[in-house]
This record gives sequence, structure tokens and C-alpha cells, in this order.
Amino acid sequence: MANWPYSAPYKPPQIDWSDVEIERIGELLKAIAHPLRLSIVCLLGEGERSVGDISQEIGSSQPNISQHLSLLSNRKLLKSRKDANRIYYRIADERLISIISMLRGIYCP
Repeated sequence: MANWPYSAPYKPPQIDWSDVEIERIGELLKAIAHPLRLSIVCLLGEGERSVGDISQEIGSSQPNISQHLSLLSNRKLLKSRKDANRIYYRIADERLISIISMLRGIYCP
């Protein structure tokens, strides 16, 4: 008897991705690939934060954090709201946190 259920090698499902989809996903992955931006995304996965809060918790200057937040926002990965003179950021789509958690589970066991 073969080594059932492992007799056939695993074949991932065939996915037909368009060049546009591949380009878009590549750009989004590139946006979170920077260590500081990944730290920001992970921090915002815990909840909404102001630029000052993010700066303090990560330990980087507000101008530097703002620059990275702008890039993430321009890629539609974050949403923001203004309250008086503060801007608060949050994850635009919670599935992003699931993706990062999955990658962490695979590559950082």
C-alpha cells in the first residue's frame, strides 16, 4: 500500500493572475516590506493610533513616521481620521493583519 494520503506530491491550486494583479500585489508587499513600515502596520493591528503615539512607541521621529504613514496611506493600506489637531491611523483592511500573522507563523516559528 502506498503512503496514503501522502502518495502524491502536493500540487498547489493553479491560479491565473493577470499582470495587473501581480503588479498591484507586488507594490503592496513592497510597501510593508520596509522594517519600520512593517512595525507600524503591526502596531496599528492592535488598534488606532496617532502619529505621536506611533512615534513614541516605535522610537522614531514624527517626521520619519509621517513619511512612512503617507506611503502606506497612499497605497490604501491605512485609513486616517482627524480629531482636532491630531491625525489617527488604522488598518484599512483587517485581512492585512491576518496575512502578516500567517507570514510570521511560517517564517518565525
